[in-house]
Amino acid sequence: MLGAACASTAGTAGADDSPERPSLLDRSHTVAEAEGGIIALPTAPISPSNRGGSTPIGAVGNGDATVEIGAHILYRADRAWAIGAGATFAPHPTSDPNYGGAGNLVRTHSRSYLFLGGEFRYFPFRSRWIEFWMGATAGTIVVADRFTNNDAPNVPSLLGTNQITVNTGGLSVGGQTGLDYLITDSLKAGLAVRGDLWLLPNQAAQESSCDAIGDCPTLHGAVAAFELGLTVGYRIPL
Repeated sequence: MLGAACASTAGTAGADDSPERPSLLDRSHTVAEAEGGIIALPTAPISPSNRGGSTPIGAVGNGDATVEIGAHILYRADRAWAIGAGATFAPHPTSDPNYGGAGNLVRTHSRSYLFLGGEFRYFPFRSRWIEFWMGATAGTIVVADRFTNNDAPNVPSLLGTNQITVNTGGLSVGGQTGLDYLITDSLKAGLAVRGDLWLLPNQAAQESSCDAIGDCPTLHGAVAAFELGLTVGYRIPL
């Protein structure tokens, strides 16, 4: 009986001495992240008479500003580095109903933005519940200028529409930083801030993109953009 008790005690001690399973943060994993926030172009209003844009917190600066949504997929090989891709989109662009146009047409102008590209993040600080990160992004930016004729008659779509979209594509490069709160080993919430430089064709190069009545792209050359977003992410072990 004594020998059996000793054996049982030894077995329990051996189980207690076994190493704990490492945290998901200490293993390679993938992060799926959703984001919602605001994008602002401080020097690029949609028209001279419409400045500051439209966001849930009101006008922002003297340029354009609107809500933005996005998604990111990141591969995190270790505790310090992550690399991946992301997409952001402005689903509800600011609009100016008194934009004007050729032939004294009463027109509405709006401008939306789509970014597709890659990113990396470096995590220099981590506590039990908080992670601070910084990094960079690079990719393609597409600017869509939409012009709507407010006086056009209602006709079947087969006969045409009263809206014309003029697209402009360019390169976007920028820096980013953020703070994540670790809700659980798998779930996190955070704040992300980005500053981007959009490199678009100059005005002369975009003349061929204008439509028949003179609606042209409204952004040219180098344009600064700033983003502020709230994020929710889920870690997927590999």
